[in-house]
Amino acid sequence: MNPTASSSFFASGSAPLAAAQEVLKTLVAPDPVPAVSMLAEGRLVIVGEAAVAIGWAERLAAQREVTVLALGEMSAAVDLPEEADFVFATAESVHLSGHLGAFVLSWQSAGQARQAEFDVVLDLSPTPLLKRVELPDGYAAPGRDPLEQALAVIDLLGFEGEFEKPRYVSVNERQCAHSRSQKTGCRNCIDVCATEAIVSAGQVIKLDPYLCQGCGTCATVCPSGALAYQYPRVADLGHALKVQLAAYRQAGGTHPTLLFYSAAAGRKALAALKRAGQSLPAHVIPLETWSADAVGLDLLLGAVAIGAARVAVLGAGSHDLAPSRKQAALAQSVLNGLGYSGEFLRIVDSEHGGWLAELAAWVAPDSIPVAEFHLLADKRTTLEFVIDHLIKHAPAAPDAVDLPAGAPFGTLSISEACTACMACAGACPASALKAAVDAPRLSFLERNCLQCGLCVNTCPENAITLTPRLLVKERRAERIVKEAEVFCCTACGKPMGAAPTIQNMLSKLSGHSMFASPEALARLSMCGDCRVLDLIHNEKSLKAWEMTE
Repeated sequence: MNPTASSSFFASGSAPLAAAQEVLKTLVAPDPVPAVSMLAEGRLVIVGEAAVAIGWAERLAAQREVTVLALGEMSAAVDLPEEADFVFATAESVHLSGHLGAFVLSWQSAGQARQAEFDVVLDLSPTPLLKRVELPDGYAAPGRDPLEQALAVIDLLGFEGEFEKPRYVSVNERQCAHSRSQKTGCRNCIDVCATEAIVSAGQVIKLDPYLCQGCGTCATVCPSGALAYQYPRVADLGHALKVQLAAYRQAGGTHPTLLFYSAAAGRKALAALKRAGQSLPAHVIPLETWSADAVGLDLLLGAVAIGAARVAVLGAGSHDLAPSRKQAALAQSVLNGLGYSGEFLRIVDSEHGGWLAELAAWVAPDSIPVAEFHLLADKRTTLEFVIDHLIKHAPAAPDAVDLPAGAPFGTLSISEACTACMACAGACPASALKAAVDAPRLSFLERNCLQCGLCVNTCPENAITLTPRLLVKERRAERIVKEAEVFCCTACGKPMGAAPTIQNMLSKLSGHSMFASPEALARLSMCGDCRVLDLIHNEKSLKAWEMTE
């Protein structure tokens, strides 16, 4: 998708806005996004009570290859037409999965398990088979209303042939902070996915591109950048922003406001304003993207850094504005915490009738020098550039900025319960925690921390506490958060490991029957070689060479 703005929404006679629109025509089209293909060949299944399902099957049998799965105890006694042009079966415990062109239905019939694949599904069952915020293409659950059923049928009849859709989101499993060693950390994307296209797959998550509808909320809430929205890519959208803002300023414009809006619902909302004789204020540059939900922290702060005085996101078409509002509140906390005064960011509820007037009355906040860098594809790298720029020009210079819960930046504290086992360092997906190779010493690089919680969930002593914040001073400096004495073998003095770890082991095993004697317990404080020697010379049990027939 090529980012565009529509001049039809501009205030008339605005030369800066016209310049911002005109410069987009000079941009080279971005590289195409990879796509997935789906093939629908006319296999329609109707699930529901027999009488209603058969009625629709008779109407559609001439146009599609129809199968009826009849629900209910009376389904087996239903009189079928003498020359039925469809397949009829009774069904219980029906389960549906898959996507357009490859829906898989599983059910029980006469005590036997059945399964079949269909292209589209008309679900007339009392309780819909799929309970999702966003339903997959090719599936309709219109309920009992005959008119709604007819509209659903018309929609389903349009799904025939080969269809192609973009891979809206790319996945980098190496950056995923979902799980390590069967301990769960971040699951933000799973929790917000409206299509259930994202599921846990052990150490990482798996995204089904056939189910994904491209809202982009998963990429917005991902702390590491493992999920990256690419329709359009942040780098492409950022480049369009940069040239537009530059053209706006060169044409004499000041204090520009960027308004992100979605390609379908957002454009419709702005068109409705135009029909009502209204237009956007003269300082507002509208920028179209496929989904406004995909505008996350990197774009919000990045747009401010490269020259936008204010950034608004029109929420038309969003299934849930809460994640976007959380991102805006987080970005606003960063800006205000660094001493920048005013409101820089706003999530606009298009259902609120006065949003246009509020946009026009929005007072410009403190100005920020324009950054020279471009927004990049990697989320964390972009945020590092943006934060460094904001810190460089910040009116205030705090050591750190407190952030709301759920922020992808923060610190940690380690209590005295820590035994320096270094399990947390092994679990950290971002190398924020590092174990030294020459001593039981744990260091922490705060700028890398995702606040994913894997270290907390992995720690066997429950010794770690996370605190969201943005470190301002000495961002690139590692600091030691735990250092322990080295425990040495009590027999030969050879280093064995961290003293708290060995002592913790001794404490836990002291009551075990295998270590009931002082001699057996003492061997635990010896290295492997000394332990074997002690067993040979001091163990009172029968030796192999002492055994006789």
